[in-house]
This record gives sequence, C-alpha cells and structure tokens, in this order.
Amino acid sequence: MFQSSHVHLIGVFVFCCAIFSWAEERPNIILIMADDMGWSDIGCYGGEIETPNIDRLASEGMLWTNFYNNGKCTTTRASLLTGLYPRNGGRGIELLDPRMLTLGEALGDAGYHTGLSGKWHNGSQAPHRPIDRGFASSYGLWDGCCNFFNPALADPKFKGGRIRFFGENDQRIESFPKEFFTTDAFTDHAMETIRAQAKFGKPFFHYLPYTAPHYPLHAKPKDIAKYKGSYAEGWDALRKARYQRQIELGLIDPATFPEPGKNPGNKPFEEGQNQDLEWEMLRMEVYAAMVDNMDQNIGRLLALLDELGIAENTAVMFLSDNGACAETPGGAGNTEHLPGPEQWYSHVGPNWAHAQNTPFRYYKSHTHEGGIATPFVIRWPARIAAGSRTNQTGHIIDFLPTFLAMAKSDYPNSRNGNTLIPVEGVNLLPVLSAKKPSIDRPEPLFWFWSKKRAIREGDWKLVWLKKRWELYNLKNDRTETQDLSAQHPEKVAELARQWEDWAELTDVKY
Repeated sequence: MFQSSHVHLIGVFVFCCAIFSWAEERPNIILIMADDMGWSDIGCYGGEIETPNIDRLASEGMLWTNFYNNGKCTTTRASLLTGLYPRNGGRGIELLDPRMLTLGEALGDAGYHTGLSGKWHNGSQAPHRPIDRGFASSYGLWDGCCNFFNPALADPKFKGGRIRFFGENDQRIESFPKEFFTTDAFTDHAMETIRAQAKFGKPFFHYLPYTAPHYPLHAKPKDIAKYKGSYAEGWDALRKARYQRQIELGLIDPATFPEPGKNPGNKPFEEGQNQDLEWEMLRMEVYAAMVDNMDQNIGRLLALLDELGIAENTAVMFLSDNGACAETPGGAGNTEHLPGPEQWYSHVGPNWAHAQNTPFRYYKSHTHEGGIATPFVIRWPARIAAGSRTNQTGHIIDFLPTFLAMAKSDYPNSRNGNTLIPVEGVNLLPVLSAKKPSIDRPEPLFWFWSKKRAIREGDWKLVWLKKRWELYNLKNDRTETQDLSAQHPEKVAELARQWEDWAELTDVKY
C-alpha cells in the first residue's frame, strides 16, 4: 500500500515538474507601440533622435526591414489585437465583435497574466473596454488622442472640443496630478503591473501602446532643450541625412530603394517654412523630444526586467501603428498654438512628416509604404540571436498566432458560446528562432482605409491612388517610384480581383 502510494506520489511530482518546466519555457511578452511615428525616427532605422533603448532591442535581438501595420490608428489596433483584418466596412473594429479573440483573451486563457497600459481606441463602454476583453489590469486612454499633461482638458474647438475618455479597469479618471505626463504614467502602470504579476511565477503579457509622438505636440522642457537648433537646415536636409544613414546601416540599397522625391503638397524648405522660423523649428524639436522621452521610459522598463531577473525569457517588441502623420488640425500654419506646453495643440504637418517617413512616399492613412511600413524590433535573448536582421514580410495580424505559439497554445474554434472567425495571420516563431528562413503565407496581404487600398503578393504590390491602380515590384523598387501597371495589365487585373474578393469577405465599402 505504502509502496503504491509512494510510486503514485513520485508520478504526480514528476508530472507537476513537467508542467512547471513547460510553463517556465513560455516567455513573458511585452508589446510596445508608438503612435504616428515614422519609419526613420529611431536610431536603428536611420534617425538622429536619441533612442538608445529601442536601438538596444535591435542590437540584442532582431530587426525587421519589411514589417507592416494597417496605416491608421483604429485599423491597426483592431488587427493587432485580433489577428484579423478590419471589418465594419474597413473602419476598423472600434467595438470588438465577440466572434473575435483578442490577445488578452487568448493569452489569459493560456494561463498568462495580462495587462494593458496606454491607448486602447476600441471602445470606452462595457462590454468593449480592455477589462471586458481579456486584460486583467488596464489603465490609459480608451480614446484616440489627448492632452499629454492633463487628459481632463478638452480638445480645442477645431478638434471637436471634447474631453477624451481616460480610464482604469472599469472606472473613468477625471483628474490628474500636477506633474502628470501620459508617457511616464503609462510606463509607471506597466512597471507596477509587471512587478506584481512576476511574483506569481507564471508568464505575463503586457500591451504598452504609447500615445507619443501623436499630436498634440507636448513635451517636457528638458527634453525639448536637447534638440534646440538640431533642425535648422530644414526637412529636405533631414530626409537626405536619414537616407544616407540608412544606406550606411545597410537597411536600404539605393538600387532598390530609390529616393522617390516629394509627395504632392510637399514644398522645398525655402518655400514651405513658416515666417515664424522659431515656431517651425520647434515643431520638429518637440516631436523629437516626444520620441526621446518614450525611449527613456522604455529604458526604465528594460531596467525593471533586469532587476527582476526575467529579461532572458521575456520577448520585448517595438513598432509603430502607422507612418508619420501629415494631418494639420487647426490649420497648417497655426502659430497661435506653440508646440510644447499643455495649453496648446500643434502638429508637424506634411513636410516634416515626409522626412520622418524616409525613404518612403506618403504618410498615415495611405496604403503606399509611407503609410503602412513600420519599424519592428524584437528582443528575446532565450530564442533570438543578438544582431539578427530579416527581410521577411511580417504583418500585425501575425502577432496573435505567433504569441499563441510562444504560449504553446492553439487558436480555439469558439469561446463563450461564440464561434470565432478563423485567425488570418501566420506564426512568425520559426523565423524569429531561426528554425526557418522564410514565412509560409498562404494568402496575399490586404489594406483598406478611406477609399485607399492595396494588396501585396510576394514582391508585387497593387495600390490605389487617384481612382486608378498602380503596380510596383517591391523587390526592385521598395519606394514605389516606377509604376508598372501599363507593362503588366494582366497582373493588375489578377491582383485587383483578389482585392475585390477580400473586400467582399470583410465587408469593405469602397
């Protein structure tokens, strides 16, 4: 009797150890996203802004040269959370459908602690808040953009005049301390949540979507001071310098990334600069300070992982939700609003955004590369070799299947009685861990926003502009300078049909 029980207990012990070992192998996951940041704004992608901590993620992990978002705040957040293309007529999934599994739900069901700190932008009322969709601890802006120093301040009349929804779990927050700054506050909450969750010995997933450097242009005086005078030569010189650094870093080859020149509406610096030159310079100086401050906060987070001794098996990744923003709320030359202080509401405009998106064409809300290409770096010391780089094509719809693979879990057919829409992304884990050199993607990639549309199949990309399709071979022309639609009408027709079939499937109104 004793011997039998003893053997049974040994078996239970071995089983429990196996389960514990299996759990230990699964990484912690931290997904960090900037808001309206251009492809070349960080150092490892050719930028002059001081971003040593993001650059560290690249040097100690893997840098992607060919990664995509959806080109717009709402559509990117919807796809990133669900592994699905946007529904609802192409507007994104602002109110997440119960047939869609979120990252919080998927990893929570797989035994992860979950948390969110930052910009949600998928609904502010039950049952559409982060806490309703799988995030056990959530804090931040449930809306699109807000005042960085005091989110309780209303937008100016030219931006609608409303107060944005800021919350924690199931409560709205309506007052903020004197020294408040959103980028710091989001990081504080992320660090507090991770510190608390790491004590329990099971893995955690934390989603940290910053609002920087989205307008309004708000930054601390000490951060702005670092960039005083840095942009005196203007946006043309800035784009030229970044383009040259990208070549030197080996990110681009001018033979396949030819400089496309200006977008419609861009002006040479001598013609386009505001008469108030100090105001013009301050726009870019404050923007740089916002990116710099975000990097400082990422440094705080990385230091916490080192302090807790969990950096080795924590996958930390960074990307942007879309390309740089050319929008001009309040007017292109609204010098009454000074970049920097909390009482004003400024933006960078299309000329500075053109430089921020070096070497690509166009901006946020477009489906050319300047709208949808994102920097993407990931550090996971336990699995990814330091200094890795890949030119494989990845997309934000790939996060959910990849994270489930990291968690050793499968995508379910149903949840809470709802049949789930099948995930549309692919698992990137084989490429991340160097077990496989390429990605098996059975379908092309698709985009749509506000009548703009695109499809990429292999190296071919079809993109809609001014009521007609343009065709590019990205292997030879990543910056989309040579429209090949006239030379390959059969390829245009083939890809257009595929895009139209996808549009019907996802209820896109175009």
